[in-house]
Amino acid sequence: MLVRVHAAAATVAFLTILTFWISTVFSEAFMPAATIVAVKRGVLWGLLLLVPALVLTGATGFRLGQRRKDALTRAKRLRMPVIAGNGILVLIPCAIYLAVNAEAGRFDAGFAVVQGVELLVGAINLGLMGLNIRDGRKLSSAARARATG
Repeated sequence: MLVRVHAAAATVAFLTILTFWISTVFSEAFMPAATIVAVKRGVLWGLLLLVPALVLTGATGFRLGQRRKDALTRAKRLRMPVIAGNGILVLIPCAIYLAVNAEAGRFDAGFAVVQGVELLVGAINLGLMGLNIRDGRKLSSAARARATG
């Protein structure tokens, strides 16, 4: 059961960040300012889904990997502080800055730089989370094989 909760929370977190990222790219590239404002507002509201999903993913992952010493679990453990640090130290402050400035109609050079940082760090987090999902799937299939074999 814990494995399913972990996988579901990780999937929700990954898809939420992917939605933020794609919405940002498309709104910035093809949409009017009003759409950018709506996307930035939506990202802030989306944090109410994302943060609990990430906390649940981390808590269940810690519990599942508590006694494991294998390379895949170690790799996942090493990636998690980077993902969390990027989120807390970069992505959340960027989301707040961008939403406040978008609401005020300030689409200046500062906005563009912060937007670039958010997209870059968001892509890094998506990549790291994707690696964790891949490794988690390998761990799950290996556990299933041991259980049936």
